[in-house]
Amino acid sequence: MRQQVDLIKPEVARTLAGLFRERVRRTPQGRAYLQYLQQEERWQARTWEDVSTLAGRWQAALGRENLDPGERVAVMLKNSLEWVLFDLAAAGLGLVTVPLFVNDRPENFAHILRETGARLLLIEGLEQWQRVEQVSGNLGDIQRIVTLQTVCEKDCDPRLAEINRWLPATGAAFSVRDADPQELASVVYTSGTTGNPKGVMLSHANLLQNAYAGVSQVVIYPDDLFLSFLPLSHTLERTAGYYVPMMAGACVAHVRTVEQLPEDLMAVRPTILISVPRIFERIHKGIMMKLDGRPVVARKLFYLTVSTGWKRFLRAQGRDGWTPQLLLWPLLQRLVAAPVLARLGGRLRFTISGGASLSPAISRVFLGLGVNVLQGYGLTETSPVIAVNTLEDNLPASVGVPLPGVEAKIAANGELLARGPNVMLGYWKNPEATEQVIDRAGWFHTGDMAKIDDQRHITITGRIKEIIVLSTGEKVPPEDVEVAIVQNPLFEQAMVVGEGRPYLTALVVVNVAQWERQAAKLGVDPKDPATLNSESVHQLVLAKIGRRLVRFPGYAQIKRVFVIHDLWTVNEGLITATLKIRRKQLLAKYAREVEALYAGH
Repeated sequence: MRQQVDLIKPEVARTLAGLFRERVRRTPQGRAYLQYLQQEERWQARTWEDVSTLAGRWQAALGRENLDPGERVAVMLKNSLEWVLFDLAAAGLGLVTVPLFVNDRPENFAHILRETGARLLLIEGLEQWQRVEQVSGNLGDIQRIVTLQTVCEKDCDPRLAEINRWLPATGAAFSVRDADPQELASVVYTSGTTGNPKGVMLSHANLLQNAYAGVSQVVIYPDDLFLSFLPLSHTLERTAGYYVPMMAGACVAHVRTVEQLPEDLMAVRPTILISVPRIFERIHKGIMMKLDGRPVVARKLFYLTVSTGWKRFLRAQGRDGWTPQLLLWPLLQRLVAAPVLARLGGRLRFTISGGASLSPAISRVFLGLGVNVLQGYGLTETSPVIAVNTLEDNLPASVGVPLPGVEAKIAANGELLARGPNVMLGYWKNPEATEQVIDRAGWFHTGDMAKIDDQRHITITGRIKEIIVLSTGEKVPPEDVEVAIVQNPLFEQAMVVGEGRPYLTALVVVNVAQWERQAAKLGVDPKDPATLNSESVHQLVLAKIGRRLVRFPGYAQIKRVFVIHDLWTVNEGLITATLKIRRKQLLAKYAREVEALYAGH
């Protein structure tokens, strides 16, 4: 039985620290976090009162650094209770949190630390410290570097402080500075897929209003349990997976590592997941790969389950009527769907997918199996959610309807514009860039093309600046083609190329296990780099891509391909921390290979 909804309104909270204080006041003994104890190999529950006591210690430590309200403090940690405690302590003192991606390159985070003038940096351990050391001479504003683990024992940087020595044994009660909700709460740097990252200035009101609008549209109960695995440095996770649970009084468990996500799903058994399409694509690919090795009867049973579940979903949404096929659902659910859901913990109420578009075909599989996937849409600049589907009105081809208080419209050029209390204060020290995206009427220009139907559902149709214009004049949204390509289990990553060219080509990264299987069939050495771009492999790859693009027009077909063995990574700067490809960087890295794809044309 669900507990009664217990939401904290923004006007009651006023600030992010005020939100936390009010939650502690309302439900001091309620479960706040599940923390994994490594040495004991178990999950421990922390109450809101426990967290308040810990946050008081963190405030005491920060207070000794003589930082003034408004000064910036940075955090480079994986998702953890320590990340939360640091953020809460800083907010209560009026400091501005600057989140950093834990695997970001030294030159990137050094630029952010310098530009924001951050005074303190919190890091995990040796891996982060080694990267910090590479740029330590360029971090003149940093007066303290706190580390959770031992990283140096001799001739250490005088700014270094281990958490056990930096954090006092006790602290005063958690305090909340009286502040205007419009004050700056955080500077969050965008991923920068098309250029240098820009610092998005988000106020307390921005984040609180967005969180409240979100839980007004998709109900969260106090007995819900979130499993947090998207980086907290990503605003979607921070708002929807951190402030939203706090606002609703729900509990959060932080995944140990992304690699351990399958184990933690089974151990924690969450009711809610916040995710990005890439995670669903990987799970879907895993299901399809296992299915390939099953008997024909098993494959047919799976597709019958998805088909029946999809019809069930449409009927529940009021978009289709009853059919005799639905009588099969109890049996199919027990035989096929339930085992799949069990691998996700078996208790999922719903999962939200944001950050990029999720293929309708993949969405249909999950919905058909009984996983309530709700697509949403937003940007860091909008705190971040603009729209989301709901359990009662879930149109998978769309990203839902605007949140309460958020306006959306389509400009003359097809661009989606948004306006509301969630729109950022502006870009840090970059008024020119701010003026380019927020017009005088307060409309934020998203850069995405979209359509809005009569029921206010928003469908994203492409990017204003990421449309490939072929030399023939045809226009192709590359992301649509890339999403289709990576649905084949052979491909992990893909980038479509063709701007100003006569036809489309692609760079594709293969799945190692699948490639070894295909290489065996072709009788070639899977470890020989030259093999990947042999004529026989090209023909195989193009055939598999062609089958994925059968519904695309002729000009959107891939004519030639360059095959790559090693994954593109964040550390190389080839993808963002949210797994989006960086086109400019990839084109620079593979400039010679791309030219070869167009040789003679």
